[in-house]
Amino acid sequence: MDKETKQEIIKKYQRSANDVGSVEVQVAILTQRITELTEHMKIHKKDNSSRRGLIAMVNKRRKLLNYLQREDHARYTELVNSLKLRR
Repeated sequence: MDKETKQEIIKKYQRSANDVGSVEVQVAILTQRITELTEHMKIHKKDNSSRRGLIAMVNKRRKLLNYLQREDHARYTELVNSLKLRR
């Protein structure tokens, strides 16, 4: 992911002007990285080190989403709908 893409994601999901680490921003960035790595894995099926990183990112995103669902269900629902994670 290049710097410009990351800045766009941060601007879209930040909660305040200086926010770069809220749960929403972290989940959005992880989602973008997961999407890119999934495309990589479709081409390079035997790249096990990338597969391991992909699984770690998916697990981290799941933990962050579980936390957000526990703490603020409205924000969780809004984030899941905007990222189109669960259908």
